[in-house]
Amino acid sequence: MSAKDGRCASGKHGMDDKQVAEPDATAARVALWRAIHLEVDSPPHVFQDDVDLKLAAPDEGWRSRPDMSPFTRPFRVSILARARFVEDLVAEQAGRGVRQYVILGAGLDTFAQRRPELASVCSCSRSIGLGPRRGSASASSTSSSASRRFCD
Repeated sequence: MSAKDGRCASGKHGMDDKQVAEPDATAARVALWRAIHLEVDSPPHVFQDDVDLKLAAPDEGWRSRPDMSPFTRPFRVSILARARFVEDLVAEQAGRGVRQYVILGAGLDTFAQRRPELASVCSCSRSIGLGPRRGSASASSTSSSASRRFCD
């Protein structure tokens, strides 16, 4: 739910049946945590990410938000460390020949922008449960051209 108006912030329809184009509050917070990480934490940084601020497009004064305070540092660091661990694991497995990975609940994730060499190893970008399985009779007719390029 959007903190501003109580509607679903994922772009889906809420109770008033209007579509919302803003990111989920949690996705925005994590993107801003990645951005503020470069400003307030000493090097070496977990991520070098300058895309987050562009994606989150925060209001002026975002650094003064309660969820950006020094109190949240342990939470911020744990989220950054978890994301870095997964990205390092993807890199390791890609080096071993794994050609597919799925990011679920990515929010405002910037993995593809930060690590294009790893994002390109993905052989199937379709979300689980949203379309026919690869190789099914109807997969070609319902897949988008982008999904076909990666999956077929």
